[in-house]
Amino acid sequence: MTTWLLLAAAILCEVAATLSLKGALDRPALYVVVAAGYAASFTLLAAVLRRGMGLGVAYGIWSACGVTLTTVLSTVVFGERFTPVMGLGVGCVIAGVLLVETGTRHAPVEDVSA
Repeated sequence: MTTWLLLAAAILCEVAATLSLKGALDRPALYVVVAAGYAASFTLLAAVLRRGMGLGVAYGIWSACGVTLTTVLSTVVFGERFTPVMGLGVGCVIAGVLLVETGTRHAPVEDVSA
């Protein structure tokens, strides 16, 4: 459970940093939030990997949720357009991550210590 909470925190930090990047164009002080958000996000993502989550799964969920949340929130916060084609793209990203997650449950574990 803690691993998933760390991953959620990594996603939220990344989304906050990305949204702040756009906001920093008008308010340069937000670059502090950008740098801190990305640093925190990568630190939390590393903690998730240390706890044993597979890289493909962790990065897939992190990036897909990041893209989805950033797309939706940029529509709300910055008034950017959200088209049906964008919605289809977000759906494809989510479907792809679900397939990766499902596929890892059946993949054999390879011993790399030899």
